[in-house]
Amino acid sequence: MTIRASKKTKSEVSINEPIGIDKEGNEISLIDILGSDADLILDEVELKIQIKKLYQKMESILKDREKQILELRYGLLNGVCKTQREIADMLGISRSYVSRIEKRAIKKLYKELYLEG
Repeated sequence: MTIRASKKTKSEVSINEPIGIDKEGNEISLIDILGSDADLILDEVELKIQIKKLYQKMESILKDREKQILELRYGLLNGVCKTQREIADMLGISRSYVSRIEKRAIKKLYKELYLEG
């Protein structure tokens, strides 16, 4: 059994294991060649966490119309941003009313995410 188990790990390679030497004589590992900047990865993960948190807050604290206007205005559903005028025409309300709803929704989200959260 141990022979069979060791065969599985025999083909595994650690990304931190040295694989050679560079021009200056420093050891190079696989992570040096394949790896990306750790800060970039952390930033991307943090952004995804913040986006998920934003969507959760939008679901829980915004009224349906507020959420709909933000989704249309900033392209949260399909990546296509709409102007306040386009949204107003779609919903049959005035552009200034769209602006007020948008401002109120952003204020609610800001308060929830940054002042109390």
